[in-house]
Amino acid sequence: MAKKIKKAKKIGLEKWELQERWTLPLDIKIKMTEQRIREWYKYWNGEVYVSFSGGKDSTVLLDIVRNIYPNVQAVFIDTGLEYGEIRSFVKTIDNVVWLKPKMNFKKVIEKYGYPVVSKKVARFVRDLKKPLEINAKTQNLRRTGYNQNGFFCPSQKLSKKWMYLIDAPFDISEQCCEIMKKEPFHRFVKETGKKPMNGVTAEESQMREKMYLRNGCNIFREKDSISMPIAFWANQDILLYLKEKKLPYCSVYGDIIKKENKLITTGELRTGCTFCCFGVHMEKGENRFQKMYKTHPKLWDYCMNKLGLQDVLDYIGVKTIPRKIKH
Repeated sequence: MAKKIKKAKKIGLEKWELQERWTLPLDIKIKMTEQRIREWYKYWNGEVYVSFSGGKDSTVLLDIVRNIYPNVQAVFIDTGLEYGEIRSFVKTIDNVVWLKPKMNFKKVIEKYGYPVVSKKVARFVRDLKKPLEINAKTQNLRRTGYNQNGFFCPSQKLSKKWMYLIDAPFDISEQCCEIMKKEPFHRFVKETGKKPMNGVTAEESQMREKMYLRNGCNIFREKDSISMPIAFWANQDILLYLKEKKLPYCSVYGDIIKKENKLITTGELRTGCTFCCFGVHMEKGENRFQKMYKTHPKLWDYCMNKLGLQDVLDYIGVKTIPRKIKH
């Protein structure tokens, strides 16, 4: 196997190449994705699985994979952070392995802190909230951008906009994803030797876009090999696939309709961890917690009052209750 991994090379795509792929027709994208899946499957002699969240992206990926290889397992991490509709939908899918993290979200935030703003910002704030004597060099890097050799590394400096979080009356951390999602998957890979196929897309974040441009869809490494066969798809492709194929998907998204020549869902836009605060400050219109207040009031109450998210969101200026419209 080591010999195989040694042969793998980085793709090194340019941004314009990704932009061109975004414009390709859906049928071409499906064929390209099928090619990546076959390559991954054959490389690992069929010892592969689909990381299945129950969301629309992984639902599309699982359908394409099983159209080629019907017996490929899906693996779902039951974190306790999903909408009830997600768990119900996953139960309707055959051949799904359910795994649980070793620590629940309440214990994670008590031990490490809340996921606020973004993984990068949360990591930098966590570094800066540690005692100075523990990591003085790292703290200087986070505050000034200068490393121990005197080189300026702006991407390693906490933005002035978020410096106030250092004094927050609660801990902040990016650790929840590692503990609640990645660790169970790592455990499964270690126990089975199977390699993952993940339904992430480059469109979702700058980090994932950079990852795709650097490596392409299939990443062959000894410790963290991963396939992202739909990485070059846009959200519109996902919705179009679900609609054209009449593929069942989780009800929490609502219906797929066309509005202003664009496909949208009438329900939730995202179905990741319901308690996550990453990116909520950037959401326009009603944010995820304002919607939750109306659609899942019991879950909202648990988030705000049992987990303490109300104080956290108040601190970063995010509203949690929909504004009443005057008639």
